[in-house]
Amino acid sequence: MLIFESQREARARTRQLLLAFLLTVLLLVLAVNAALALAWGITWAFWVPVSLGYPRHFFAVNTGVTLLFVLGGWWVESSRLSHGGAQRLAERMGARPLQPGSDFDEHRLAHIVDEMAIASGMARPVVMVVARDGGINAFATGWDQRDAVVAVTRGALDHLSREELQGLVAHEFSHIREGDTRLNMRLIGMVFGLEMIWRMGQTLAEPDELGRRSLLVPLGLALMAAGWLGWLAGHVLQAAVSRQREFLADARAVQWTRSRDGLGGVLRKVWRQRLDGLALPTTDSLVQHLLLVGNETGRMAGWLDAHPPLAERVRRLYGRSMGPMPLTRPDERPPVATPEVVPATAPAGDASGWRIV
Repeated sequence: MLIFESQREARARTRQLLLAFLLTVLLLVLAVNAALALAWGITWAFWVPVSLGYPRHFFAVNTGVTLLFVLGGWWVESSRLSHGGAQRLAERMGARPLQPGSDFDEHRLAHIVDEMAIASGMARPVVMVVARDGGINAFATGWDQRDAVVAVTRGALDHLSREELQGLVAHEFSHIREGDTRLNMRLIGMVFGLEMIWRMGQTLAEPDELGRRSLLVPLGLALMAAGWLGWLAGHVLQAAVSRQREFLADARAVQWTRSRDGLGGVLRKVWRQRLDGLALPTTDSLVQHLLLVGNETGRMAGWLDAHPPLAERVRRLYGRSMGPMPLTRPDERPPVATPEVVPATAPAGDASGWRIV
């Protein structure tokens, strides 16, 4: 694999996709204006003479309100994730602080994180464990290196060798080093803002306490339609951005660990878990792109999955096609100390002939 070429390609592609994200916001504004214009015509066509046309500043107000909801939702969600929000986001995904003193695998993870911090020249992030997740996965989040969190699932600790766990941690460190975690936090806010249009339409379309619907129902349905299209486009572009960042993080992990078999083994074991039908836990769609491997299902999975196909990632790592591998790992636990038993002359009345020292 040509590491530096992959890094340049991924960065260039990411810039293009971010421009496409801004274009999505503009298209959403147009869609909202078109939907509200249609809803206005359906609602008032029988009551207002056609010659009167639309109210004054109709489209300007629609545009302003749409941008207010999208950008306001982005600001609100981003503000909620700031000032320690990275750790709260990790807790929202089921993570807890690392406990290296109580578990060998967590103790091993703490050492690996320390080693990778030295190798990458980065500050040590907060380390957490998703203790109830038996699948192999991990994620990194945070606005910068001082706010960063790296979380690893219990399944990764159970099934990965030390070399593989190094590759996994190096992959997540790359997301922090390249600013992916900051980008991801912003993308969470942006997609949340795009969802605000759909939610506003849903509120207008819902009946009141007595089950009655108002004349604003057509407006609500129009906003829901435009908002759903905006939500879908936002998630598709969010996934596309994330896919390119995954390729870049894979390349950086190989560069730092000097090993393809580390991260390669991780991906091939995840592939085996998928083939064995291991169910991954359901995760909020807003944070799917944070994971090492996603769990999108259904007909839209190919569009909404924030991760490239495992076969393609493995092929890029090794330069050729490779298949899945078993989940077994070598026993890396230190031997348990046992009392030394030596033969000795048995004292009177003792027929064993052995003593413990």
